[in-house]
Amino acid sequence: MSWWQVVVLAVVQGLTEFLPVSSSGHLAIVSRIFFAQDAGASFTAVTQLGTEIAVLVYFARDIVRIAKAWFAGLLLAAHRDVDYRMGWHVIIGTIPICILGLFFSDEIRSGVRNLWVIATALVAFSAVIALAERLGRQGRQVNQLTWRDAIVVGVAQTLALVPGVSRSGSTISAGLFLGLDRELAARFGFLLAVPAVFASGLFSLPDAFHPVLGGMSATGPQLVVATVIAFVVGLAAVAWFLRFLLQHSMYWFVGYRVAAGVGVLILLATGGVSAG
Repeated sequence: MSWWQVVVLAVVQGLTEFLPVSSSGHLAIVSRIFFAQDAGASFTAVTQLGTEIAVLVYFARDIVRIAKAWFAGLLLAAHRDVDYRMGWHVIIGTIPICILGLFFSDEIRSGVRNLWVIATALVAFSAVIALAERLGRQGRQVNQLTWRDAIVVGVAQTLALVPGVSRSGSTISAGLFLGLDRELAARFGFLLAVPAVFASGLFSLPDAFHPVLGGMSATGPQLVVATVIAFVVGLAAVAWFLRFLLQHSMYWFVGYRVAAGVGVLILLATGGVSAG
């Protein structure tokens, strides 16, 4: 992997991680179109550490408050407030993706990274996002979250194991279907992603240096630089996206997903790019 590739792919990761457009899908598309080979699932997972650190920084106060409330609530029932319950919701919602990610790690790193799969997922899941935006009542607040909501959103997060679906797109859509406020659905989805993405990134770190199942290899300094770039760009992206959701719907991203997916399908059909 060249330094130019590292910079481009890290910027793409930072820009797309929090938007409902699939960062893993975009990394696979950009790397194949412009560099004629896949960046690899392991490089993707490691650079996601940068964007998840951005989440930790952006939501630092919330995370610290939730963590304190959770530990306090374990000791005293009187401290079991909404933040204590949110801690449990994050834990419960993380379980599904940890289980599936562990059992299907080889498929995630190889088979589903085919551009036919990614482009189709971009287009097909756009309908789910649009339907969630259309049908979601968006009236439920954070104090109304239940463990059932955590399970539903957690299961929805597993769909993001398929590049092209989008972690934020699946979790926000699930939240909207459950009647959650759009910003709450986004915030809960981002908090839910933190433990799963950190676990995935650390698990994939050795393979990023010497990919076993395909993908470009990167050096230690390249991975560090890519992670830092993804962090800086990701921090700006998450701040912008949450402000955007206060006044705009996700229909804007539905249109982009369809256009991008159709564009890739045309390139594949005409031989302009290899499916991988």
